[in-house]
Amino acid sequence: MFFGKRRKNAPASGGGAEFIICGLGNPGTRYENTRHNCGFMVIDGLAEKHGVVVKKLRFKSLTGEITLSGSRCFLMKPTTYMNKSGEAVTEAMRFYKIPPRNVLVICDDVNLDAGVIRVREKGSDGGQKGLRNIICLSGSDEFPRVRVGIGGKPHPDYDLADWVTSPFLKTEKDAIEFALANAAEAAEMIAGGDIAGAMNRFNGARPENV
Repeated sequence: MFFGKRRKNAPASGGGAEFIICGLGNPGTRYENTRHNCGFMVIDGLAEKHGVVVKKLRFKSLTGEITLSGSRCFLMKPTTYMNKSGEAVTEAMRFYKIPPRNVLVICDDVNLDAGVIRVREKGSDGGQKGLRNIICLSGSDEFPRVRVGIGGKPHPDYDLADWVTSPFLKTEKDAIEFALANAAEAAEMIAGGDIAGAMNRFNGARPENV
């Protein structure tokens, strides 16, 4: 785990969820701590920080409930595998009657250097297949997202699928911890309605010595 010790001040949300925070990744031990699973890592970090558990199986996902910045949030880690993430997200959206603008998706991005995140209010999938499936099945690209940089392929001939499912190097650890912590803080700000503040604070931020 890339985050610090758990706090024991976890406020669980009561009633229906107002906001969905979905971290994308692939289930199973084979993919733990790999580049494609940055979304899962951010969800785990939020859960640890606030002392909640994300393990209840609902909507084809491991889920948990949490209050962030006064908003009742539903945390999700889809078990559908990355390319079918939209199946999980749209089920939860329909159940809770949550509009796209209240759905935050956290995912990896090979076009960003390791350690960098990018917050966007809406937009295209940018080649990220999990985002693409969510846009396709929800019929909207007007949901906020936090992209976590994992770095590009080390060589043009390197297979992309192998790259995104590879573990981070020891030399990348500090940069990735920086990015994951920033992504978690950005998620809290976005849940509280301050996406502009999150963009201003975190877009362009880089870890030292990277």
